Order: sequence, then structure tokens, then C-alpha cells
Amino acid sequence: MTSLATGFARTQRWLREHPLAFDGAIAATAMVCMVIGSFAVNGEHGPEFGSRTPSARSVVLIALVAAALVFRRRNPMGVLVFAGLLSVVELSFGDPSAPVAMGAVIALYTVASRTDRPTTWRVGLLTMTVLTGTAMFYGSTPWYTQENLGIFAWTGMAAAAGDAVRSRRAFVDAIRERAERAERTREEEARRRVAEERLRIARDLHDVVAHHIALVNVQAGVAAHVMDKRPDQAKEALAHVREASRSALNELRATVGLLRQSGDPEAPTEPAPGLGVLDELVTTFRQAGLPVEVARADDGLKPPSAVDLAAYRIIQEALTNVRKHAGQEARAEVSVIRVGQTLEVTVLDNGPAPERPPAAGNAQGNTAGNAGNAGNTAGSSAGNGVAQPEGGHGLLGMRERVTALGGRLSAGPRYGGGFRVQAILPLTVRPGENR
Repeated sequence: MTSLATGFARTQRWLREHPLAFDGAIAATAMVCMVIGSFAVNGEHGPEFGSRTPSARSVVLIALVAAALVFRRRNPMGVLVFAGLLSVVELSFGDPSAPVAMGAVIALYTVASRTDRPTTWRVGLLTMTVLTGTAMFYGSTPWYTQENLGIFAWTGMAAAAGDAVRSRRAFVDAIRERAERAERTREEEARRRVAEERLRIARDLHDVVAHHIALVNVQAGVAAHVMDKRPDQAKEALAHVREASRSALNELRATVGLLRQSGDPEAPTEPAPGLGVLDELVTTFRQAGLPVEVARADDGLKPPSAVDLAAYRIIQEALTNVRKHAGQEARAEVSVIRVGQTLEVTVLDNGPAPERPPAAGNAQGNTAGNAGNAGNTAGSSAGNGVAQPEGGHGLLGMRERVTALGGRLSAGPRYGGGFRVQAILPLTVRPGENR
């Protein structure tokens, strides 16, 4: 049974690949049927053979119609017109009549299966009327004979069968197209999700590395600057370096661990950073010598996790840029305010102050700023009085975070010097964004 099905499938595939051979077989079969039918007459108990012989003209017409059927796929309408004309000739002058109209019926089926429905019914009605009318009014038999009614029935069934085949073929093609489109949509969605995940990981890595490495650089500069004169302060700075580097390694290890997992990532052992640990974040900058003032008017709000993380990262990146670019005596202000259904996060700095010789006995903050300048971590934009983010990745990451949540971000120089970053985040996020 399996070998029979395999052979049938192989034959069907070969016939689809060689349509002309299939049409030739159909034409030969139709010719044999027409020749056999030309010898038959209707008897009392069915068709009888031996009392009827087709004329030479009828045989020629049968051969011409059969030959035309070989090309029925290439020119369906032309083959139908040709077969219909030969059928009219045979029905008008043939005596006895040969079933040449069988060729017209096959051609009509081909036209119906390869055109639209209005064309099918117009052409089918015209073919039915011409062939049946010719047989009734010009044939050698009375108009009410079964042969004439048979022509009417066969042409109508050919048009209906061809239209049904065309409708089924269109239905199958539509299902296949929908399946292919759904597959393409799934692939595009998968690629989009991969791209979004890559951007998210890139933003997180940038925020972590930029923040912690900037603090390490500043504290290392402090340690190098005061190593000989104030070893206690140097030890404190090195302790901050160790703490910042440990935090950076932990966050990098967590991110890399997520990337290396083959299945769904497990739940993190620590909660994602948010505004709840804002004081700890500000403390690290103050220890690095950046005075930061915080004003909060969010009424103890617990925003969605996506908004909470975005607000934390924006403040972290903005303060990192201030520490790196705003100068040795820069000061920063952070405000978190709830306004209706939005959360406004603003980070301001006053930009670099005019350079002056450092006074003896400065506090750790000023010393840290001087060491940071010595370590090439600040003052890259001291000439223009604006804290410009280096390379543009920080601002780009902020903007991507805010845009993904449907918020707005504005960043630019302040009047009179300094830089301003403000993000307006909606407190209601769309499904799929809480991540």
C-alpha cells in the first residue's frame, strides 16, 4: 500500500513537471472516446454498435479538435473558440453526427478553471447557447432528442466543474499564502525581539561599565594624588575603588550569566535597581567628590518595574556624565517628581567653574576633583561650559529607554552654563514593557 501511494505521488509530481505530456494524454483519450462515440447509436437497451460509420469529414474534425486540446493550457480561450467552431460545423452538416462537441466541453472546463467567475459564466452561457441552438435548429435529429439535451447538460457541468476547481485552487493558495505570511511574521518578530534584547543588554552594560569605571578612575586618581601626604585618605579611596569594582563585576557577571543560559533565564537573586536605592547611588558619587542634592516629591510612589529601572539608569548615567565631563567643581541636582500620571526625573549640573590654583588643605571632594582631572576623567568640555556626554552612547541609551516606555526625553545645555537632562515617564506602561 505504501509503495502504491509512493508511486502515485511520483507520477503526480512528474505530470505537474511535464504539463504538455499530461495534456497530450488527455487529448489522446478524448480522441479515442470521440471515435468510439461516432460508431454508436441509441438503441432500446442502450448504445448499439455496427450500424453507424463516421464520415471522413467527421474523423478529420475529431483529429483537429484532439490536436487543439494539447495546447489548452497555453491558450484556453483560443482552443475553446477553435473547438466550438468545429463542433458547430459537425453539428450543422454531419450525418450521422460525431461527438466533436466533447472537445469544446473539455476546452470550456479549462477556461472556467483558469479565469474568474464572471468570465466563466459569460463564456459558458455563450458556448451552451451556440452549441445547443445549433444542434436543435440545424442538426439532423429533432430538437428535443437526448443528444441535444446532453450537449446542454455537459457544457453547463463543464463550466460549473471548472469554476469549482478554480475556487478550490484559490482557497488552497490563500491558505498557503497565509501560512507563509504567518511564518515570515514569526521570523520578523523573532528578529525584532532579538534586536530589542541586544539593545537592552547594550544599554545595561554601558550604564554599568560607564558608572563604575568612572568612579574607579576618580578614586584611583585621588589615591595617587594623596598617597604620600595623606595615606589614610588614600586607603579610603582605594576601599571605594574595591567596592565600585566589586559592584561592576557582580553586575557584569549577572548579565553574562543571563546571556549564557540556554533556556529561559531564572529569576534574579537580587531585585533590579530602582529609585528605592537612589540614596545609595548618590552616596557613591558623593564619595567620588561630586556634591549631589536630591529633591523628591513622588509621595512614596512605587512605579512599575520598567519605569523604576529606567528612572534609576537615567539618573545614574546623567550623574556619571557630570562626574566625567562637568569639571572639578561641578555640582549636581536630582529631582524626582510625580505629576499626574507621569514621573519627571531631572538632573542638573552647573558646569565647570573658572580654573584657579588649588588651595592647601582642600577637602576630599576638591582633591578628588583635582585628581580626576589629572587622571583625564574630567574637563573634556571645560572650554564650552557644558557637560557633554562622551561618544553619545549615554544619551542614546537614555532616549531609547524613555521612548520604549512611551515617554519623552530632553537634554541640552542650560542658560548660563551646565547641562540639563529631563525625562518624563508614564506611570502606566503597555503590556510587554514591564521588564
